[in-house]
Amino acid sequence: MQFSSPLVEGRLITRYKRFLSDIQLADGSTVTAHCANPGAMLGLVTPGNRVWLSLSANPARKLPYSWEMVEANFGAGAQLVGINTSLPNSLAAEAIIAGLIPTLAGYARLRREVKYGRASRIDILLDDDDRPPCYVEVKNVHMMRQPPLAEFPDCVTARGTKHLHELGDMAEDGYRAVMLFLIQMQAERFTLARDIDPTYAAAFDRALQRGVEAYAVTCHLTPQMIMVDRLVPIID
Repeated sequence: MQFSSPLVEGRLITRYKRFLSDIQLADGSTVTAHCANPGAMLGLVTPGNRVWLSLSANPARKLPYSWEMVEANFGAGAQLVGINTSLPNSLAAEAIIAGLIPTLAGYARLRREVKYGRASRIDILLDDDDRPPCYVEVKNVHMMRQPPLAEFPDCVTARGTKHLHELGDMAEDGYRAVMLFLIQMQAERFTLARDIDPTYAAAFDRALQRGVEAYAVTCHLTPQMIMVDRLVPIID
């Protein structure tokens, strides 16, 4: 995924009210940017961190800037981390179409935001004429407490637990159901943050027992683009 225009670099002043962040730009001015991330963003919101913003061309937007990336140092050197949780579905769909996720390749059709379950929408539905549909739920991963191990979630996620239950229902009904963790940074392994949300972890274990598949992929990031890089192992 290429950004439509170059990202704007700045320094984080503060993130507040979950979806707002004050950023100091290179010219010394301060802007308030939208932060499309409902999580705790542990290790990413230190004042002074380098950040990158996109600038909307829509004059009607109340907040023209959106926070896209942050430079974080997890103890193994600085790297870019994507924090915009509105991007992973597009990144995953683009990667699947390009064949960058082998376990999800080869389907004839890809649809997004399809209704299913109990008043939910699946992020990606893969369909073919000669095999059952594949329901793919995508979660953004941006937490790393012990490099190079990525973790999810970074806060309690009742919505994420609900999605695991619904994926389990689809698997038991004979469909293919996949939980895809999209890591918007470089990592060597992925695991669940069981100490942060034990309920989600238990739901994940139960979903696997019911036939849900789980995969984790890393991303390569620059201020110009983000693209899925490779599969990494999920460990307990």
